Amino acid sequence: MSSDAEYMRQAIALARRGLGRTSPNPPVGAVVVARGRVVGRGWHRGPGTAHGEAAALRAAGARARGATLYVSLEPCNHHGRTPPCTDAVLAAGVRRVVFGARDPNPHVRGGGAARLKRAGLEVMGGVERAACEEVIAGFTSLVRRGRPLVTLKLAATLDGRIATRTGESRWITGPQARALVHRWRDEMDAVMVGVGTVLADDPRLTSRRRGGRDPLRVIVDSRLRTPVGALVLTKEAAPATLLASVISNGRKLTALRARGATVLSLPGRGGRVSLRRLFAALGQRGVATVLLEGGATLAAAALREGLVDRLALFVAPRLIGADGRPMLASLGVRRLTDAPRLRLLGTERIGDDWLLHAVPEGPRAR
Repeated sequence: MSSDAEYMRQAIALARRGLGRTSPNPPVGAVVVARGRVVGRGWHRGPGTAHGEAAALRAAGARARGATLYVSLEPCNHHGRTPPCTDAVLAAGVRRVVFGARDPNPHVRGGGAARLKRAGLEVMGGVERAACEEVIAGFTSLVRRGRPLVTLKLAATLDGRIATRTGESRWITGPQARALVHRWRDEMDAVMVGVGTVLADDPRLTSRRRGGRDPLRVIVDSRLRTPVGALVLTKEAAPATLLASVISNGRKLTALRARGATVLSLPGRGGRVSLRRLFAALGQRGVATVLLEGGATLAAAALREGLVDRLALFVAPRLIGADGRPMLASLGVRRLTDAPRLRLLGTERIGDDWLLHAVPEGPRAR
């Protein structure tokens, strides 16, 4: 007989199907179990659609009466685009509710569980909590900090170079690593690069994954140097590109908007874009997760300002040497004690490359 943890892991797997698709709502998965058998499955597919538990209960139908509902996030007890999930739970007649993570929104946290308990249901929380909280990490950042969760992706040689002295960078890493990045783009709300990357590589920044979706593409471009014919402005598949600049008028601005781009004027110090204001603006648009893909200048700026929440560093078994281009621009470090510290979470082999997962530590991490 399966345990609560095993059924919750099924709910988590379902929740992950909603990554990149549900913001500003959290991705939620659920299963309904009756007499030791799963009789209903569901996950939140996008804003305005049924939440995970409501979808699972709908799939279970009359078989939900007297059953156990496993849901990755505490059922909501407030009105949004859809009615409270607690209404659906009570109407379905389930006997027991098991959830993983509590709602991170301090204004509603605990309300769903409390209502179900008052109605006489057996309620248990915290099952596979860490894994459930990981699935909603972007939503948690959005409701608590008003900005998205930022993952900095870097790919470099063993000696920390991202290109040769001539700028050649395709490809530092192997096909397996590149396929993983495309999966991340599919699961993230937005992907972000600096204009230097656009000028050097002319990327599309789309997810070439079968059955996938493309993220919002964000270009940090202080002086609007993005070419009007850049591939990143292609409208065919991905959402309209958002450019962050310090320029708010001019012929180039009109031409970029004609290509479907949204241009935000977000001036900061030294005539550069204010990254802090940019991430706040993305949060206001309901963007919960950002994959920051570089280049070296943008990556260093985000690290200096403490705006990176996670790092994913691909290390390729190659050497380029001191005349190659470094993966980070200046961090302004004069003493080792000032150097940003990282906590290594784990490593894994991706084809011929290594992937290091880390998080910033210390006062710069916010």
